[in-house]
Amino acid sequence: HCPDTRCWSPDLSGKCSHSSLAGVSPSVLGSADEEFDELCFEFGLELDEITSEKDIISKEKGEEKAKGASDVVLYKIDVPANRYDLLCLEGLVRGLQVFKERINLPRFEKIIPAEGEGQRLIITEQTAQIRPHAVAAVLRNITFTKDRYDSFIDLQEKLHQNICRKRALVAIGTHDLDTITGPFTYTAKAPSEIKFKPLSQSQEYTASQIMDLYRADSHLRHYLHLIENKPRYPVIYDSNGVVLSMPPIINGDHTKIRLNTRNVFIECTGTDITKAKIVLDIIVTMFSEYCEKPFTVEAVEVVYPNGKTHVYPELAYRTEKVKPEYINKKVGISETPSSLAKLLTRMCLKSHVTGNGNHIEIEIPPTRADIIHACDIVEDAAIAYGYNNIQMVIPKTYTIANQLPLNKFTELLRVDLAAAGFTEALTFALCSQEDIADKLRTDISATKAVRIANPKTAEFQVARTTLLPGLLKTIAANRKMPLPLKLFEISDVVVKDPNTDVGARNYRHLCAVYYNKSPGFEIIHGLLDRVMQVLEVPPNEENGYTIKAAEGTAFFPGRCAEVFAKGQSIGKLGVVHPDVITKFELTMPCSVLEINIEPFV
Repeated sequence: HCPDTRCWSPDLSGKCSHSSLAGVSPSVLGSADEEFDELCFEFGLELDEITSEKDIISKEKGEEKAKGASDVVLYKIDVPANRYDLLCLEGLVRGLQVFKERINLPRFEKIIPAEGEGQRLIITEQTAQIRPHAVAAVLRNITFTKDRYDSFIDLQEKLHQNICRKRALVAIGTHDLDTITGPFTYTAKAPSEIKFKPLSQSQEYTASQIMDLYRADSHLRHYLHLIENKPRYPVIYDSNGVVLSMPPIINGDHTKIRLNTRNVFIECTGTDITKAKIVLDIIVTMFSEYCEKPFTVEAVEVVYPNGKTHVYPELAYRTEKVKPEYINKKVGISETPSSLAKLLTRMCLKSHVTGNGNHIEIEIPPTRADIIHACDIVEDAAIAYGYNNIQMVIPKTYTIANQLPLNKFTELLRVDLAAAGFTEALTFALCSQEDIADKLRTDISATKAVRIANPKTAEFQVARTTLLPGLLKTIAANRKMPLPLKLFEISDVVVKDPNTDVGARNYRHLCAVYYNKSPGFEIIHGLLDRVMQVLEVPPNEENGYTIKAAEGTAFFPGRCAEVFAKGQSIGKLGVVHPDVITKFELTMPCSVLEINIEPFV
């Protein structure tokens, strides 16, 4: 599954190549590509790409690997991270149908069984130090198909990655209720005391063995740290001692859901009760439509260690009152109260006008946990109205924007450097310690580099203190290009500075490199003269610029000069040392100029 928090994959190939998106067959939606793209935009979503599983594999691994892959068209849709109700096909289609006014928003109903007939989940005090909270619900007489089942599993994975924060806050367990007998007990035991057959395994393991088993698992190993150092592991049993799950790691194989499963027991355990209630509400509201009596959920009684009880899911509806003029003012429109109420109803927020048109009363359904404040209601009204339909007006506060002088200066300088025959490069602001120290024949402590606390790769360990490594790496990647290679970059470098509030400071540097069979020092020197010429800085010591012989670890001895301007040293130019050239996997001599341009702003 795609690890991104906003991705949903209702076609459920389980392979999502995009950073934040998902797939769905257009035949499901019965709409032309352009029409669906327009509909997504109107609904506040973005149809990012139309592709197929075959195209995805072909781009990633080549056409050879893509042979035999599905040609079914996939829509990749960017979904906002806070819209948990759009993370599966059921919720998305329901939302779009309500938006198009083809259906009314369904009303979700909690069915409380007769006393003694309902399910109970008993929480013991042993869970208090690990994952103290648990909520549960039952979906009765549900009908699964392959697509529905896959969507059910995929929604859980999307929620785990998103609101559940990779199972740290909440872990979801779904079970075939007909294979187990209530009441259920949520407790915590020593790892050696827990023994069961994990999902899709062929034999029983103790909890310690399960942790060892999944240490190499590409999917589950990321969750082991949540409980592995605890003296007790959380576990859920039925009344016969059958293990339902060991949250947040794995469910038991005994309660595995199959296509013929008719009754589903859903439990959510976690460290955050609010998130657990939201997750439970989302799952049951999305899939209760497949129950024999659609949009109904059987409640479960949860018994706490202190003897108190609570019935879940809450499926709480609440009402908010917002003034029409508040919405109109914030959005910049002038709609009537009834029109605004209609717009909000299309966004799954059932609304009507009250009090002689002075207020709009909005009913927030359990699917919309993202509605926290009146501004969230205003945002939905703006989406339904259509951002493109909001008339542009000049703001009442009269301010005129102006380009930052340093950026304006940079833009002008870039044009002149390009006119001088140099090609602009844009390199990463982060690099390895080796790039700015070892490869440039200097010690890392002398660079004043800002280090990244937890670098993901060796390539991005520190913020660059010089632009030179980036350009040399660019040349190394383009060695097949005809000589000479003339590159430049004007970007920020970062160095530690204890005198600033953040402990570091940015400087805007200009770096130019000439790479050819001969060093071409005179060309780099000429470029410096040209830069000073366009800056109207004369070549003299008093109020202009000068160069003086100097030494630098990255430069060839006797072939380095320091540039002085405005009464200060602004950088160096010279022929790069052969050791530096070799370390960057280059073979030809190279001249470089690097100066700080901020004194000229």
